[in-house]
Parts: sequence; C-alpha cells; structure tokens
Amino acid sequence: MNSICIATYNGEKYIKQQLSSILKQINIDDEVIVSDDDSTDNTIKIIESLNDKRIKIVHGGFHHFKWNFANALQHANGEYIFLSDQDDIWLNKKYQTCLERLQNVDLICHNSSVVDENLNTIIPSFFDYYNSKPGIIKNSIKNTYFGACMAFNRKVLNAALPLPKTMEIGHDIWIGLVAESIGKVEFIETPYLLYRRHDAALTNISNDLKTRSKRSLFTKIWSRIIVLYNIILFNIKYKCTKN
Repeated sequence: MNSICIATYNGEKYIKQQLSSILKQINIDDEVIVSDDDSTDNTIKIIESLNDKRIKIVHGGFHHFKWNFANALQHANGEYIFLSDQDDIWLNKKYQTCLERLQNVDLICHNSSVVDENLNTIIPSFFDYYNSKPGIIKNSIKNTYFGACMAFNRKVLNAALPLPKTMEIGHDIWIGLVAESIGKVEFIETPYLLYRRHDAALTNISNDLKTRSKRSLFTKIWSRIIVLYNIILFNIKYKCTKN
C-alpha cells in the first residue's frame, strides 16, 4: 500500500479534477489521505461525492498548509508517500514512474509544467526556471524541493517527522534535505505534473513566479541560517542514533 497526502482548504474549484487525475493512476489498495483545514466551501462534499473508499478525510484546524500537510503525513500508512496539492493535475505515468525509481533511491523530485487556472502553459519547465537539482547547501540557500513533485519511502518519512516547529522551514524542503542526509535522491527532468497557479493557491513558490521576494536581505539570510542549523543538528542526532 502507498499513500498520497493532500492538504485542502476551500479547494472546491479544482479538487475533483485533481483527485480524478490521481485515482485513475494509483492501485486499488492505496490510500489518499486528505487533511482538510476547516474548509468553509464545498470541498468536503465534493470529495465525498466521489465515493471512493481509498479516500480518507482527516480534519485539521491548523490554519497553515505546513501543519495541514504534517497532519496528513502523520496519518499515512503506506510504504511510499506522495505529496499533492489540491489544485494541480497528475500527468500520465507519474505514479508508475515514481514507484519504479523509488526502488533505487529514497526520494524522487520530478519536473513540472507551470500553468494558469485554465491550464495554459506559463513556464514549460519548473526545473529550468529554478535550476532545480539536489544539494543540501544549494537547497538551503534556494529551495528547489517542490512538494507536489515529490515521492519518498517510509524511511524518509519516519526520519523527517515531526517537522521542525519554525515556520522558516517548509515541509517539502525539510523532507528533501532529510532524504539527502540519510539516503539517495533523484531529480527527474520529465514533467509529470501540471502545477496550477491562481489567486487562491495555498502554496506558493517564492511568493510569485514572476517577482522576487520582498523580504529584507537580513530576513532572507536569517531564514537560510535557520534551515542550515536545523539540518546540521538533524545530521548530528541521526548519526548518534546509528552509532
């Protein structure tokens, strides 16, 4: 059994399309863990209307997508775990390709095409735009681990939980850096996701795909120091437990 973890909040507009693209690819004994953060629209009703026993809804009340994802991850029972946003579209062979590659590595991060709400292409290759590649130092400085494009094994999940309490470290960068620290990661150049950008999106890449972050230089540097400090501390603790 494998787990697909989705965080939802007022996602009625796109959640059915996203779930449909997932359910047609996964196995009959897999699970889709939907952690809902107190949606006030019809998100839950739409999910329930699909009437698919593989979908399991857990309720949050965290009011932040990081902790909403953490809630989904804590309920995951699968050997391999996929992260998913509520408004994207899985392309054909995403599931199969990730599982095949995960037989040789601990975490996969594949490419995506960035599209608008009507699925018109904005950026053909997320990897090219952000120079995505592995590297603890590189991704601590500028993260290119994008959760919706990630899948990993239970060894990584067990090591990554609980997520760091600081809000400076997102769930995806943390899982990616943990995977690099304890195992092997692979970045796949082929896009297996349509990453939909719209005004109501829960997650964001550097605040906006077309503008630089407006945070001060000091804040940016401090944020990177926090990331590096936490992953160094993790490595020390992890190695101590293995000795």
